[in-house]
Amino acid sequence: MTEKYSPISRLLHHRTKRLQKGEPLALPIVASTIYHLPGEPQGSHFYSRYGNPTVEEVEAEIGLIEDAEAILFPSGMAAIAAVFYAHLKPGDRVVVHADGYYNARALLAEQFASKGVEVVAVPTAAMTGADFTGAKLALIETPSNPGLEVCDIAAVAAKCRAAGTILVADNTTATPLCQRPLDLGADISVMADTKAMAGHSDILAGHVASRRPELLEAVKSWKRLAGAIISPFDAYLLHRGMETLELRIARANANALAVATALSGDPRVTNLRYPGLIGDSAHAVARHQMTGYGPIVSFCLESRDAAEGFIRRHPLLAAATSFGGVHSAAECRIRWGDAVPEGFIRMACGIEPVGDLVTATLSALDPD
Repeated sequence: MTEKYSPISRLLHHRTKRLQKGEPLALPIVASTIYHLPGEPQGSHFYSRYGNPTVEEVEAEIGLIEDAEAILFPSGMAAIAAVFYAHLKPGDRVVVHADGYYNARALLAEQFASKGVEVVAVPTAAMTGADFTGAKLALIETPSNPGLEVCDIAAVAAKCRAAGTILVADNTTATPLCQRPLDLGADISVMADTKAMAGHSDILAGHVASRRPELLEAVKSWKRLAGAIISPFDAYLLHRGMETLELRIARANANALAVATALSGDPRVTNLRYPGLIGDSAHAVARHQMTGYGPIVSFCLESRDAAEGFIRRHPLLAAATSFGGVHSAAECRIRWGDAVPEGFIRMACGIEPVGDLVTATLSALDPD
């Protein structure tokens, strides 16, 4: 039985024990939108908006990692949107992070607040003290993107459970290998699989996972009716990326901790944040609920020009948005309108050799 082994081992051999002689070991891409369907429709294979064999195989693999049923979407925001549209209606109240990924708040402001949904924004670090009374749903993101604040998932989950609030945890920064929101009491876990799960910066994908079938059924229905369908080609690339997830996460996390440690002693760097640093304000909570601290380091230089110069000089940084890929990347988040200082840098560590990345980072602090 494979159940005694880790989720990654089970994922890698999810198909092998079911194969018949002569069947391909690699996951096939089933590109058809239609299926042979005489008589009455049965199962999910009659039109690919309802189901696709490649996509369903990858959903099952994500389910092994999450230890829950998982549904794939064509982006992380599509996954978050599906949860909102499936569970919020006029008159509902929703609590959302004030400092996490801005698009989630923008969606609520533009598409839900105007239709009578009350939106309350709370800083991530203050979520354990938030009032969830009367809230239909709460969205947390921990560590938050880009500021890397952390909240106690179990404590927030307990308050939400007492209030009858659905707790949704955006686990994109950590991934299920480093943090287990569903184990800690969250009702729904969402992720932008575009990031570390796929890992190669070549597809958009996202998923919703839950151990509460009644919550997931509404999300499934919205996905089918709205047509929020990932292609089998992208699902295959996500599958291929997940096969190396554990190895990539280990290197990226090691890089992030090494870079943060090296930067912590430099007087040119301020507001350094990384939950893996013992001196970080979020470390105590992060250590309690995380087994790895993610690939992102955030810090400030004295100005926007200094920050852009650092990125430009750094030989091992791509000047790009997003994170979780094999290449280290960085950007000034002020350009997206985040509430951060002008010189704020979000540095997303990739899988370069640790020593190379640390050396290059320190040298890039030196002005031209």
